[in-house]
Amino acid sequence: MTEHLPPSLADIEELAQRALATIPRRLKVHLGPVVIRVEDFPDEETEEAMGLDSPFDILGLYRGVALPHKSVSDPRPDLDMVFLYRRPILDYWCETGEDLARLVRHVLVHEIGHHFGFSDEDMARIEETD
Repeated sequence: MTEHLPPSLADIEELAQRALATIPRRLKVHLGPVVIRVEDFPDEETEEAMGLDSPFDILGLYRGVALPHKSVSDPRPDLDMVFLYRRPILDYWCETGEDLARLVRHVLVHEIGHHFGFSDEDMARIEETD
């Protein structure tokens, strides 16, 4: 009997790296270096800051200063990071049956959109026209 294992952190990271290469051009041309981190769950500090009832309530998170709020005079610009949370993503994937690669791309694009200061509605429109 073959054992079926859920996608690992590395598997999700690989999907995210592939998805990064396919983000909409209107985002990509302005995107500087961004670090993608895949973790099983958000840390407790993030859970508290986001007011989550459960660590399964968040699929991804953008951390950094959105472009509209960055300044060239900042003494040390922080590195932009996108966190993808494996367990909530897998839970959502199992519940919906959505293609995992498509789901990871959606979360990644959504979080990168926050880098540009886009609202959730803006991101939905961008994904629709992509």
